[in-house]
Amino acid sequence: MAKSKSEQLKVTQLGQQVAWPESPEAATLDRVPNPHPDKLYLARFAAPEFTSLCPVTGQPDFAHLVIDYAPRHWLMESKSLKLYLGSFRNHGAFHEDCTVAIAARLVQFLKPRWLRIGGYWYPRGGIPIDVFWQTGRPPAGLWIPDQGVAAYRGR
Repeated sequence: MAKSKSEQLKVTQLGQQVAWPESPEAATLDRVPNPHPDKLYLARFAAPEFTSLCPVTGQPDFAHLVIDYAPRHWLMESKSLKLYLGSFRNHGAFHEDCTVAIAARLVQFLKPRWLRIGGYWYPRGGIPIDVFWQTGRPPAGLWIPDQGVAAYRGR
């Protein structure tokens, strides 16, 4: 019997109903082979409605995340990323921890040529906290557009 496309790609969530993960640690990420591993290009994921919880008060925090990466051998499967990011909805962590933890997990999982994340957080206590991290210098020749999120003015 022929294998389905999802079995061939070894994805576990695409094309089927999947429950939201209970926590970021419980979330499963899926990846697919990059059909152009010899090409240098940038892929971007934007999550304008990211939510997590303040670890002290339990109140919700909101952010606009922008994840840019230059793939090597793997591409991020977007449904699994959506579920992973959604798993933070009931997770208590500071803005810096959420932003950097997401980037670290993606780097470990995808092993991209380069990755950066911008976490544009809405104010907590009247102060917006924006968090930025990247793996290092971008590869020479990689076009990197601006992340397109303005400095806070009531985003």
